Amino acid sequence: MSDSFPARLHVLMARDAPVGVVIRRGPSKRAATFLWDRRTDEFQLGQWLRGRIYGRRCDLSPDGKYLLYFAMNGRWDAESKGAWSAVSRAPYLKAIAMFPKGDCWYGGGLWTSNTTYWLNEAGHQLVLHEVLHDTDEVRRDRQYQPDPQRNRESLGVYFPRLLRDGWTLVDSDHTFRRHWIDTFERPLAHGWVLRKRAHSQFDSAPGRGSYWDEHELVHSESGCAHRRLDWEWAERDGDRLVWAEGGYVKSADITPDGLDQPKVLQDFNDIAPKRTRAPY
Repeated sequence: MSDSFPARLHVLMARDAPVGVVIRRGPSKRAATFLWDRRTDEFQLGQWLRGRIYGRRCDLSPDGKYLLYFAMNGRWDAESKGAWSAVSRAPYLKAIAMFPKGDCWYGGGLWTSNTTYWLNEAGHQLVLHEVLHDTDEVRRDRQYQPDPQRNRESLGVYFPRLLRDGWTLVDSDHTFRRHWIDTFERPLAHGWVLRKRAHSQFDSAPGRGSYWDEHELVHSESGCAHRRLDWEWAERDGDRLVWAEGGYVKSADITPDGLDQPKVLQDFNDIAPKRTRAPY
């Protein structure tokens, strides 16, 4: 990723608590996490990582206390084997449970309760995790299987997470061999609908990864539509809409006419890496 591009953001929102975690990427070999207090819209730095965090393979526990993430730093001879899944106390990255992977197939997972989680892996030796260390605070859910598991990478976590959190899959366009589009929707206030087109593309434009989203606001009765190509993430948060655009997290109230005046909640662009310690 070039420094000329804005910070890339992916956001996880706790289902049962007014908090979230912002995963910031940029430059391409740096990533950071931030705690988002959605009551006050204050953001607190978690930790930086010299490597990459795959946001679409991450999940936040329903109570917002634990982060499950998949990361890669390419140090293949290290204890982490260069790519790993881990459980940490949000918003920090220091692992309380660490599962070396050694490649970027599968990885990450989903929370099935506040203290149980599923790891994204297939049932043969080449794509299983190892166990570097574990914890009694939370435990693996070995019974759960998302239905269906879309593929070996991000969509096997991301799509089940969207469906679990209130989105509905309304269309899948796999006409083109190297570019697939899956369309999800969720209702908003005043008859508006948020539409998310999730792209899986091998030859995406500079500044985008293989997986990227675009969004659209559509009125269910009038059919009025507002396309938002620059929103890389968007979600409903009570009576407002929140989204990531150009390295900013923004919000706006939902009105009968659409969105009220947008507010910038945080600019994540000009943030220098800083060494921080997890308080545990």
